[in-house]
Amino acid sequence: MTVENHTLPLAGIKILDMSRVLAGPWCAQMLADFGAEVIKIERPGSGDDSRAWGPPFYVSPDGKQRVSAYYCCANRGKKSVCLDLDNPEDLNAIRALILESDVLIENFKVGALRRFGLDYASLSAIHPALIYCSITGFGQTGPYASRPGYDSIVQGMGGMMSVTGEPDGKPGGGPQKTGIPIIDLMTGVYACNGILMALRERDRSSQGQHLDISLLDVQVSTLSTLAANYLESGELPGRHGNEHPTVVPGDAVQCADGPLMLMVGNDRQFIRLCKHLGLPEIATDPRFGTNEHRVRYKDDLMPLIRRGFETASRQHWLDLLLPEGIPCGPINTIAEVFADEQVQARKCVVSTQHDIFGNIRSVGTPIHMSRTPARATAPPAVLGEHTDAVLASLDSAHNQIPD
Repeated sequence: MTVENHTLPLAGIKILDMSRVLAGPWCAQMLADFGAEVIKIERPGSGDDSRAWGPPFYVSPDGKQRVSAYYCCANRGKKSVCLDLDNPEDLNAIRALILESDVLIENFKVGALRRFGLDYASLSAIHPALIYCSITGFGQTGPYASRPGYDSIVQGMGGMMSVTGEPDGKPGGGPQKTGIPIIDLMTGVYACNGILMALRERDRSSQGQHLDISLLDVQVSTLSTLAANYLESGELPGRHGNEHPTVVPGDAVQCADGPLMLMVGNDRQFIRLCKHLGLPEIATDPRFGTNEHRVRYKDDLMPLIRRGFETASRQHWLDLLLPEGIPCGPINTIAEVFADEQVQARKCVVSTQHDIFGNIRSVGTPIHMSRTPARATAPPAVLGEHTDAVLASLDSAHNQIPD
């Protein structure tokens, strides 16, 4: 089942997606959600490695076909075409598809496509308007350019793990990676932004260009405020667990039935919090009168705050504190996230109907445009589902590529 997408912002833009796993596919899926035609090139027989990354799997009624939920999260709205780079006829077809494309997305190791004549220098000579987006672990240049890169490795090398988790000496203390592959996902978003900027620039120059996007560069950029502080002061940031390093109370607290995140941003909020916790006296304690003092004496303050929250449920505190303008929210499980009325109201989950696997649900694009909103136009394709149709539609004039 497909949805018409000719009115979407990227209608008429053709993307050849030669990337695998997550960062590149995530980028291409965002472009597809806004109307681009995305053709995904996959290895015959097995396809994108992530098709087999399960369980869980979507399984056909007869049990003969399956595809991982992991793969489905980043590949809706695309056509699947199976072509083998080592097969001369297939390689020629890939070149013909490139000549018909506005954008090529790839995440091969640096230089790996050169022997096929699919590197940027070779392709830009015959298709100067091509926007060529390379996504790698460490970029096209530098001493690590040839290394393979994975999200967890780059989180470690790029400093994120050094500031994530509990401090050394606390239970569970030590560097930790995030619970999701955040750098893969952010790299996909940055790549999408880069492609859109390159398309806009091409409107003026009629020229394509090479986009060099690396997981490490993206990881370093996410250090943001911590990087700015270090570059100015030379002081290394530490790990703080769930607590905010400069706002107190700004931490997870345990209620009678589960955890809640608290962020008291100013002294007025702190006074109101103390009143509702039944602790008005600590609001006037000189150790806690200002945020600066609360940071200094947090080890004295936070046990008092925590004991107060333990006396009632999360919903009790939410109902009490939110109307008073005290920022707080439940720490939800994934199940609680998708049951949340705000998540449901924002339509964060999209569904596509697959002829073989049935209803496939995944998270949608979090960009809400008033006139031309994103659409989940088609479910993730069966491996090679569109090979015959796409090859049949190739313009015969593109079947021979000049040397």
